[in-house]
Amino acid sequence: MPPRTTIFIAALLIGLLHAYVGARVLPDLPVPLLAKLLGGAWLLLSWPLIPAALLARRLSHPWSDAINWVGMLAMGLFSSLLVLTAARDLVLLGCRIAGWQPPWLLPGSAAAVLLLALAVTALGFLNARRVARVVEVQVPVEGLPAALDGFTIVQISDIHVGPTIKHSYLARIVERVNSLQPDAVAITGDLVDGTVRELAPHTEPLARLRAGHGSFFVTGNHEYYSGADPWIAELRRLGVRVLMNEHVVIERDGHALVLAGVTDYSAHRFDEAHRSDPARAIDGAPDRAGVRVLLAHQPRTAPAAAAAGFHLQLSGHTHGGQFWPWNLFVPMQQPYVAGLDRHQDMWIYTSRGTGYWGPPKRFGAPSEITRIRLVRAGAGAT
Repeated sequence: MPPRTTIFIAALLIGLLHAYVGARVLPDLPVPLLAKLLGGAWLLLSWPLIPAALLARRLSHPWSDAINWVGMLAMGLFSSLLVLTAARDLVLLGCRIAGWQPPWLLPGSAAAVLLLALAVTALGFLNARRVARVVEVQVPVEGLPAALDGFTIVQISDIHVGPTIKHSYLARIVERVNSLQPDAVAITGDLVDGTVRELAPHTEPLARLRAGHGSFFVTGNHEYYSGADPWIAELRRLGVRVLMNEHVVIERDGHALVLAGVTDYSAHRFDEAHRSDPARAIDGAPDRAGVRVLLAHQPRTAPAAAAAGFHLQLSGHTHGGQFWPWNLFVPMQQPYVAGLDRHQDMWIYTSRGTGYWGPPKRFGAPSEITRIRLVRAGAGAT
């Protein structure tokens, strides 16, 4: 399908959904006619703002970021309005079937849709824009040498530096990561939404990451949308080790920890030479390694990682759904959504992400900076 046709169909669908919300909610709102007209005007404005936000970055216009900000805020609000309107219609249908229709039901439920959508959007904005909280996770490893007991990896993921996430946002993340004094830092993909030329000044804080054994990065799908090879070169320039289906061996008191990384699960669609390969990433690792950790952007790498003999996989990609109800759809694509899970004999931790994508909105899926602590089996997993 030609791109223009796709854009037209998407814009038409967005318009029809806006019309649905307006037709189902505005007439029943217990407010003066002028307020209803203003609500209708907002929906008419929101309709073009959403596709404009998605296209703004391609325009390289001085106002592109401003258009993106307004459009993404509109998208966040409209998504809640749409879901709550559909939920209201289901409730109204149930009440009609049950024969229960008090006079306050229509105006009260319409007002509830609007107020809840505004509240969720406002809270979601505050949650998205604050510095991610630190989540502490202990991962028990069978046979972990005492020298590696307590080894910490601080994971950040899915920051999405781009139109609404800039230098200051990333600098606050780096400051908090450094305050944790990690043994290693793992950046598990989707760092950027834009080219090196556009965003290099805003990713500069990564050069200030400090960890006992260094900082490591693996590509996510958004790096391939933005130009993976230039970003790989830029991260190396900033002093971050990029793991491309390869590993490093970290020594501590005569014991070895293998830290490996693979390219994104879908990387071969953009460059066959970047095909994700956990077996290749671990190839040549010393047999004496007390623990083998894999950085892989998408959780669905887990079966191949477990087969390759890894003890732990650190992933992101899902954002934990970012805001309800989209978290309900993540399991359709990914085997794990958030938190610590077990895949056969391997642990997998899926970060909810440290930034956000699209609307500056997080609700029910808080952002996180994760401090992974390796412990000897018997200490339990938390």
